Amino acid sequence: MAPLSTWSLLRRLKSRVWATKRIVRALKLFIPMTRDVMRGDFRPIPWSAFGMMALALGYLVLPFDLIPDFLMLIGVVDDVLIVGWLLNRIDQRLEGYRAWKYTDPDMTPS
Repeated sequence: MAPLSTWSLLRRLKSRVWATKRIVRALKLFIPMTRDVMRGDFRPIPWSAFGMMALALGYLVLPFDLIPDFLMLIGVVDDVLIVGWLLNRIDQRLEGYRAWKYTDPDMTPS
């Protein structure tokens, strides 16, 4: 396999911008959703989103990885890929909350 040139790497990253946007959207929406769930304003509780967020945080914090972090670049890339994948899945689970948050007439934008 030929090494990736800078241009081909940039093209591949640009083609995956949608994943990055979903990850950022999940992070921005998770905290307000947690607040609304704790206050009892939003039901049903998306337990799968909470579970995946716990997995993502645990994977970052705990020393047990698929590829150990002492293998500098590869270990960090492993963390980024797995946590990014989990955050992408969390964004999918927050669809119901997103619809509730932005269509409820009693809710004011914060």
